[in-house]
Amino acid sequence: MMEIFLKGGLIGLAIAAPVGPIGLLCIRRTLRDGRLVGLATGLGAATADGFYGLVAATGLAVSGLLISHGDWMRIGGGLLILYLGIATFRRGLDVQPHDPAKAPAGHAPLKAYGTTFLLTLSNPSTILAFVGMISGLTVGAAAGKGAAYWLVFGVFSGSALWWLFLVSMTAMMRHFVSDGLMRMIDFLSGAILAVWGAWMAWQGSSALSLW
Repeated sequence: MMEIFLKGGLIGLAIAAPVGPIGLLCIRRTLRDGRLVGLATGLGAATADGFYGLVAATGLAVSGLLISHGDWMRIGGGLLILYLGIATFRRGLDVQPHDPAKAPAGHAPLKAYGTTFLLTLSNPSTILAFVGMISGLTVGAAAGKGAAYWLVFGVFSGSALWWLFLVSMTAMMRHFVSDGLMRMIDFLSGAILAVWGAWMAWQGSSALSLW
């Protein structure tokens, strides 16, 4: 079981580590709103990774349903990322010095967790990646009862470990980020997120021939 847990941890790390819109969002939220909000963002992604790991490891029928609706999920996720990008860009217009202790309710940890969980779930390529990585592992009856759940726990732990590391490193850098630089980060990250979200939504709509 320990071997399966460790393999799951490596899978979780491999899925979470590449820098994408979620990583950018986590870094930006940590710098702007504090360590707690950044950690909640990362845990939202880790929870979604754990869910997809469960789907892939146990062969739940829902995997086919998720993949079949992947384009609609991509559209929904793209629009949400686009919205967050625009909101982030507009926040860069705020000339008031930012204070993580006075983060607005809209950036509370619970909401940060929920939005990131939905964003991570909205990427159907994630479950395909899990299926590809897990397919070579023995997690069925031959591996022992509950092996799939140890694998999923490993996936969640590996993903959470990466987000904890990213948030901790980003929080250490916060002391060197001036308010002017923070606004520039808001502008840049907001623009990247908006373009990323628009591309994601366009990709999904093109696949559905909505244009």
